[in-house]
Amino acid sequence: MTAPSKAGKPAWLFFILTLQGQQPAVRMRVWRALKALGTAVVRDGVYVLPNRDEFLEPLQAQSGEVIASGGSAQILEVAARDEAQDAEFRQLFDRTPDYENLLQEIRALNKALGRTKVANLSSSLARLRRDYETIALQDFFPDAAGDQARDALESLAAAANIVLSPDEPHAIAGKIEPVDRAKYQGRIWATRARPWVDRLASAWLIKRFIDPRARLIWLKNPKDCPKRAVGYDFDGAEFTHVGAKVTFEVLVVSFGLENDPALERMGALIHYLDAGGLSVPESAGLEAMLRGARRLIENDDSLVDEAAKLFEFLHVHYTESA
Repeated sequence: MTAPSKAGKPAWLFFILTLQGQQPAVRMRVWRALKALGTAVVRDGVYVLPNRDEFLEPLQAQSGEVIASGGSAQILEVAARDEAQDAEFRQLFDRTPDYENLLQEIRALNKALGRTKVANLSSSLARLRRDYETIALQDFFPDAAGDQARDALESLAAAANIVLSPDEPHAIAGKIEPVDRAKYQGRIWATRARPWVDRLASAWLIKRFIDPRARLIWLKNPKDCPKRAVGYDFDGAEFTHVGAKVTFEVLVVSFGLENDPALERMGALIHYLDAGGLSVPESAGLEAMLRGARRLIENDDSLVDEAAKLFEFLHVHYTESA
């Protein structure tokens, strides 16, 4: 017999259903819900998932849908009879073909970087990220295929960012040194105009946690940064990318804010949207809202004010869920 899970439960969760008569609408709703969960089909009307707590409630909801329509539904915890059957069940969740298809698309876009219009490149990259996240969310038994796809997507994102944002700062090497927050009160903080995610989030962080009386200015050319201003997120700025960290993360470390777990989670989100890397569930939603705001709001100060609301909401959410 297959060893039970760490919680002492059988390894597999079976959902068995029957529907009376022709009910295509109900059948389609249930099928879509089960597909979204990542279920595998054993045979008609029999579905399987790894036996994990997060799957029980949605399966119970689908069970209620089927029973309310006059059908029957069962949710069973099942242990495979031996290692061979356990391996057979696991094989149903092999996402390697999905990752291979994704890799082909990543490689094709990578080859066409210099010939792809900026708007098309941005949308294609966003779609590939969504596709990867969809596969990864249903990759219940990760292996090397997922790692390979993630690494290829990170490399593509880095190369695409050079095309999409040619003025993005280059990361510098070295250690991030702590600074005295008292010396950064009531200062002028300067960065590049038309801010995007890292600069927007950094502006919120500065006014929220570092310098509440900060005055933000926007530079058409970083070379025009006033000498007494605190520059951030451009080459030669006092605070910019260091090693693998984007400016938001560098500010968190520089000003000793690492003990705030919500800021740490926000850093991972900002990093992903600015430089690629490991995906974060909230990334697609935040990116969509920021892109909409950036398109509608031409004044950078107003844009920062509106974006600050989103970052504040995220900080509250991450704090409460910590």
